[in-house]
Amino acid sequence: MQLEEWFEKGIRPQEYVTGMEKHQDNLMNVYQSFQLPEDQQFFDDLKVKQLRVIVLTEDWCGDAMMNIPVLLKLSEAARMDVRFLKRDEHTELMDQYLTNGTSRSIPIFIFINEDGEEEAVWGPRAPKIQQVVDDARANLPDKDHPSFEEKQKEMILFLTKAYSENEEFWQEVYASLKETLSALEIKTK
Repeated sequence: MQLEEWFEKGIRPQEYVTGMEKHQDNLMNVYQSFQLPEDQQFFDDLKVKQLRVIVLTEDWCGDAMMNIPVLLKLSEAARMDVRFLKRDEHTELMDQYLTNGTSRSIPIFIFINEDGEEEAVWGPRAPKIQQVVDDARANLPDKDHPSFEEKQKEMILFLTKAYSENEEFWQEVYASLKETLSALEIKTK
């Protein structure tokens, strides 16, 4: 299936958010609290590119809970149409966008042009956020240690709280998205 067909299959942001069973409140908190920087030239450049976005995600994912609101604010400023596909229901597409060639990490944002061709891919995390996660994981005991599950739950709670409250994290996501999208050439007709 072509990316255009996947895009058409996706659901719109409001339908995705309304149907969320987990992290809806946190996602909405980030969405309502996050402010885009003054970056009008960047938004105008994106408008010219006429990009659309396919989001591979699941509502239980903490990274998605933080990253999606930033993408939605950016998409509104740049007039990018966004569609959501659940990772576990669309493994055929997900398996084309594995992290490190092995992991179905989400969210994945696939930016396509008006012809349905891939222009850029972003996700699952901004590099600086990935470092925070890597550092947190490095502090966990070995998986066979009796306290591993408890410590892993504590780490997830810590990250979820940070993702939903730390404005610096949201700005890192925005900066990473901007870096990815700024690298695209403006096509003239």
